Amino acid sequence: MGKLSKIVGITLAMVLSIFLISPLVFAADTSMAEVVRGLDTVWVLIAAFLVFFMQAGFGMVEAGFIRAKNTCNILTKNFLDFCMASIGFFVFGYAIMFGTGNGFIGMHGWCLSGAQSGANIPLAAFWLFQAAFCGAAATIVAGGMAERMKFQAYLVYSFVISAFIYPIVGHWIWGGGWLSSLGFSDFAGSTVVHAVGGFAALIGTIILKPREGKYNKDGSANAISGHSIPLASLGVFILWFGWFGFNPGSTLSVGNGDLIARVALNTNLAAAAGGICAMMIVWKMFGKPDLSMAMNGALAGLVAITAPCAFVDSWAAIVIGAVGGILVVLAVVLLDKLHVDDPVGAFPVHGVNGVWGTLSIGIFGKQALGLAHEGLIYGGGLTQLGIQLLGVASVAVFILITMGTVFKVLNATIGLRVSREEELRGLDIGEHGMESYAGFQIFVTE
Repeated sequence: MGKLSKIVGITLAMVLSIFLISPLVFAADTSMAEVVRGLDTVWVLIAAFLVFFMQAGFGMVEAGFIRAKNTCNILTKNFLDFCMASIGFFVFGYAIMFGTGNGFIGMHGWCLSGAQSGANIPLAAFWLFQAAFCGAAATIVAGGMAERMKFQAYLVYSFVISAFIYPIVGHWIWGGGWLSSLGFSDFAGSTVVHAVGGFAALIGTIILKPREGKYNKDGSANAISGHSIPLASLGVFILWFGWFGFNPGSTLSVGNGDLIARVALNTNLAAAAGGICAMMIVWKMFGKPDLSMAMNGALAGLVAITAPCAFVDSWAAIVIGAVGGILVVLAVVLLDKLHVDDPVGAFPVHGVNGVWGTLSIGIFGKQALGLAHEGLIYGGGLTQLGIQLLGVASVAVFILITMGTVFKVLNATIGLRVSREEELRGLDIGEHGMESYAGFQIFVTE
């Protein structure tokens, strides 16, 4: 009887323990899921803040590389870019990019109504991260068309690309569109962000035509120096810093620490290699280690590694960045020969290296790191490379046609370029009625 009562007592104790402990276990599980979601949210928001800070980097780079008389104008364009991107991407862009629809365009979620998050984080956090990317794409164009584009026309352009053009490309690649279904890969935006901005800058610069005094009648080019290399240097460092939100933040989760660390390492290595190689080639070609080209080389490396950063080994990241540094110098020289006046190198940095970075996935990418097919050097043949080439070529053609149309319409209506007198005097005074550096004028009083 004693043994029986003991067995019954143990059994009751076990059953009671199950009833008492189970709710705590389930509560702990629920709590852990919420903690993970919260950590992912914080991580993505921090990354979004870093990408937003890149607007300051773009502003400083572009301001430093142009003349003092146009500094306020270029900074105002950068400032309004993010304003336009925020509103345009909220009302139209997110629905077009991530809403359900077809392979070409999304059609649900206007003003985020009924929209869904693309990750295990709140919609608001995911939207802010993507809006920061949208603003970065838009602001690339300001540098290519600097010192002669009307501010009014620029505002219209900025809204159109943010609300409609950029989101369509984003839908193709990140929103479940036709390119993503083919296996096209772009981890953080060499094509989605940088090639879009770079090719928009190219067609806009061609339509706008060169600045006054840039090219002589015999075809030779005149150097128009920027007014502040220190300002441009600060901008490059800010961009390099912000890129640690741009690329690692695109993991959208803290769950895979190895992936985050690999992306961050590859990002840094490519930037360093790009800066070194650009400096070396410009030193060899022109006899001096030009700082402005070295800085553009680092940016070229960052643009190039943005697409493949998750899919390649670190040695490949160095090669990708190094090639990017070489390409940016050659592209700047080529544009000068073609009389395409790009004051800050927007197309060489973002367009050329957006293409190179996207194609490099098909060469150096590894299936073991999450790619659909092995890269060329790992025996995968031309499959992935062909998909990448199709994707980036399609985006380039789409941007050249759509943005070319936008700029042509603007030119025929409100006008695209300021008057010759205003350009010579400076857009700061003509467009904004103020100077970036007050106190240098001499006033004569009687």
